[in-house]
Amino acid sequence: MEKLFLYNTLTRKKEQFKPLKDKTVSLYACGPTVYNYAHLGNLRTYIFEDILKRALLYNGYLVKHVMNITDVGHLTSDADSGEDKMEKGARREKKSVWEIAEFYTKEFKNNLKDLNILAPKVWCKATDYIKEQIDFIKVLEKKGLTYQTSDGVYFNAKKFPDYAQLAGLNLSGQKAGARVEVNAEKKNPFDFALWKFSPQDKKRQMEWPSPWGKGFPGWHLECSAMSIAKLGKEFDIHCGGIDHVSIHHTNERAQNWGLTGKETVKFWLHDEFLIVDSGRMGKSEGNFITLQTAIDKRFNPLAYRYLCLQTHYRQKLIFSWDALQAAQNALNNLYEVMAEYDQPKIGCAQYEADFLKAINDDLNLPKALAVVWDLIKDDTMPSAARKQTLLKFDSVLGLNLVKVKKPKIPSEIIKLAQERLNLRNRREWRKADEVRKKIEASGYFIDDTKEGFIIKVKK
Repeated sequence: MEKLFLYNTLTRKKEQFKPLKDKTVSLYACGPTVYNYAHLGNLRTYIFEDILKRALLYNGYLVKHVMNITDVGHLTSDADSGEDKMEKGARREKKSVWEIAEFYTKEFKNNLKDLNILAPKVWCKATDYIKEQIDFIKVLEKKGLTYQTSDGVYFNAKKFPDYAQLAGLNLSGQKAGARVEVNAEKKNPFDFALWKFSPQDKKRQMEWPSPWGKGFPGWHLECSAMSIAKLGKEFDIHCGGIDHVSIHHTNERAQNWGLTGKETVKFWLHDEFLIVDSGRMGKSEGNFITLQTAIDKRFNPLAYRYLCLQTHYRQKLIFSWDALQAAQNALNNLYEVMAEYDQPKIGCAQYEADFLKAINDDLNLPKALAVVWDLIKDDTMPSAARKQTLLKFDSVLGLNLVKVKKPKIPSEIIKLAQERLNLRNRREWRKADEVRKKIEASGYFIDDTKEGFIIKVKK
């Protein structure tokens, strides 16, 4: 079996992956903050994580996949200041926080379904784990890792010797305000909130009592509490977008160490940004595009998945509508090829070995796609064998090739195609062309072959 290598953000190198527990992989993925629709940049991350999960399954592992839903505590500023995004979203839509959380969670899950992303084994909402988060803070407090200010309880990041390692931060040379906004009450510029107090002059929709005062948990704490609650004090993989490395995941790692006294996560994996003309795609940048926008423009959602497969997850992906159209064309071509193949059997061993080598080299999906098209072009392989292997590949690619069926061609179209072939054999070109036009007007077209013809449905 080809060994699986993954790039570990913590060590900044590709490492051979071996799970902590035999053949079962524990995987935690940062889920959405459900105050608005997910955009295509967000969804690239979930496609990357789905490919990772599928590659693990392809290698024979069982995967315990946990994903959170952030429905409280994610503030508009990385400095633990500003408004809770959930409360802001509720005010924007004149609904309760609970209503928008339910609505956007449902929309997010619909996006995953449209993109053929496998659902996690466990969903966990931050608001369902308030007790666990309070208990987490109590342990950190007992160890002398916290302090209180007028607006909350903070983690003293200076107590964690390796705080800077995940993001490669130069904390000694970093000016206050360079990474997060200045808070005069913090002992260190990079300390972060574990618990935020509710404002005294107004009531929040989401707040809970705690030993330190009424309030709500910090965003970073939520993921630490839920991942450890569901996967234990050591687990294999933590995933997310590259934007999480410098603050969110750095703070998670510090909290985890505070609770357990050791490295909790073995592999940290992150994907790069989706780029549009104006820069990275994001809600705060105001340039985000939703999956529904692409669907409204008559794109197959899986065309976006195919587009993501064409660029390695650790490289920036430049988005344009032309690029998405090219991906849809390629996907349609793949579907047409699959529809013409015979019933699957046997397989193509060398191509399967090449595909496994590609995905096991840090999920090199561009190379894996090249293997797919090399196989399709190899006419020495029987179509039944090619189909068998392509269906196997699709357990990783997730392009729903198994649903591609050979279209049923009406008998009158088949008769016209045969009539056209007879006319061509008699060199009656004009009449043959007239029959061709009739066929195309009915929504079909003819590909001429050495053996005769193939009838295809017009797209």
